[in-house]
Amino acid sequence: MDPRQVPISGVDFHLPAVAGDRLTPVELRQRFASPPPWTPEIRQETPWEARQPTPAAVLVGLVLRESPTVLLTQRTSHLPTHASQIAFPGGKVDRADASPTATALREAWEEVGLSPDGVEILGQLPDYATGSSFVVTPVVGLVSPDVPVQPNPQEVAEIFEVPLAYLMNPAHHRRHEAWWEGRHRQWYSMPYYDGGAERYIWGVTAGMLRNLYRLLIA
Repeated sequence: MDPRQVPISGVDFHLPAVAGDRLTPVELRQRFASPPPWTPEIRQETPWEARQPTPAAVLVGLVLRESPTVLLTQRTSHLPTHASQIAFPGGKVDRADASPTATALREAWEEVGLSPDGVEILGQLPDYATGSSFVVTPVVGLVSPDVPVQPNPQEVAEIFEVPLAYLMNPAHHRRHEAWWEGRHRQWYSMPYYDGGAERYIWGVTAGMLRNLYRLLIA
């Protein structure tokens, strides 16, 4: 299934965007240190693989540009799961990992060469169960813009950034639904055009960003 070919069932133009003054480092730290009551919108996708769930973690890296951005990767085409998709740096939990944060930082180092010293961890979003039977902990951190990154060609085709304000505006959140392999599936997409090139953010990554929106707008 090519998600780009699935019709749009709705766009949330009626929902407010997160105000710019809530996207500063000071406000982001405060929001994670003392979160208000809020409810994540998506906790579990419709499964399509019947296997034991695998724990995983990703780094939702917010790069401290003049206007913050979100660090994302384009996965290589030969990976066994979610090939060619846009994703946060991350992967399966190793036995040696002390916590989901340790997993997210290790994977970010392995995939994009991001040093843990350049990341200030803010906290976590609720676990997200993917249709491919991963239970993913999104670990949110502030990333220094001065820390170099370099894609690991075995896993990452490209590294890029998208403005956080763009992704925290529901006018850019498109809803889709379709029957696929006998099951009804629903997901978000958040396409971003970077110098004319389309960055098609959808599925798991878009779902986690939608949950981040719900936290920041609460």
